Amino acid sequence: MFNIPLDRFSADYRMIAEKILAEERITESEGMFLFESNELGLLSVLANHIRERKHGKNTYFIRNIHIEPTNICTYNCKFCSYRSKNQTDGWEFNEEEMIEKIKKADKLIREVHIVGGTHPDRDLNYYINIIKKISEAFPLLHIKAFSAVEVEFMIEKSGLTIKDGLTQLKAAGLNSIPGGGAEIFDEDIRKQICDRKTKSSQWLAIHEAAHNVGIPSNATMLYGHIENYKHRIDHLNRLRQLQDRTAGFQAFIPLKYKNKNNEMQDIKEVSVIEDMKNYAVSRIFLDNFEHIKAYWPMLGRQSAQLALSFGVDDMDGTIDDSTKIYSSAGAEEQSPSMTADEMSQLIETTGRTPVERDALYNKI
Repeated sequence: MFNIPLDRFSADYRMIAEKILAEERITESEGMFLFESNELGLLSVLANHIRERKHGKNTYFIRNIHIEPTNICTYNCKFCSYRSKNQTDGWEFNEEEMIEKIKKADKLIREVHIVGGTHPDRDLNYYINIIKKISEAFPLLHIKAFSAVEVEFMIEKSGLTIKDGLTQLKAAGLNSIPGGGAEIFDEDIRKQICDRKTKSSQWLAIHEAAHNVGIPSNATMLYGHIENYKHRIDHLNRLRQLQDRTAGFQAFIPLKYKNKNNEMQDIKEVSVIEDMKNYAVSRIFLDNFEHIKAYWPMLGRQSAQLALSFGVDDMDGTIDDSTKIYSSAGAEEQSPSMTADEMSQLIETTGRTPVERDALYNKI
């Protein structure tokens, strides 16, 4: 229930709050106003109002495992901890090694999340074979794999259209794609931090094509580096527009820039206050997204708990200690793994209700 008197706030803030309470869409300029305001308490209440209108106290999680097939990548993004082929600390897993990792995981896992670098020697057929092998070995397991950056690289290398390549991946057993590689859509910022990576228009086109062939996806935004609020709102608005067309995004996941082992490590990481503001504005602005996810290995457990009061309704999953690339960039959790019971307890201590889900947000 919304119980904060609005008469103590400015007329502009009251107008925006009244729109939110009436379930009306806010504009880009209104989103900017919320970002630039210092009313963190009211932002929390507004975001939580939307969160509870959609999901009540329910907070979702999944039993899953993350696998990074390789940290070798053709791109050299300044914020990332990937490696080139000739560096000695690179790794590559083949399908047998990946299957073995799944076998060693919780027997009740429902999703495998596969994201890695764009290896120069791997093409579409290589990744189709991986998907097929995993699907054959674990026919009930949901396979969420390959960011739009990986999808573009492997499909273009094979000389196919994006639609045809996605159709082949789906036929092999791909169930959904994650939201990585979005970074910040603003082209000028993108040139400075990931100039060679998939263009923003192409990232959006790949996700739209995936939705159109029946592959749902997630969306992300890398924040807290050289971007400003204008760039964040532009990013959120492009996602909202695509979701209006396809309704194919399941969740939005803000990803905090971490400043270890990359070319941008002189940039100071933003505060927890800024993290919470970003979650709240994202929840308010993305009115057509059902779920806002806090990726707890990045934030740390306590900050992820706090995010549940700023619009977040999903805590990702049990992870099972396999996200090395993000950990090397300075993620709060260097050994990201929780049991389902630990995840439930983490949620319950915030006064929320833990709800185990499958990969499509069906309650278990």
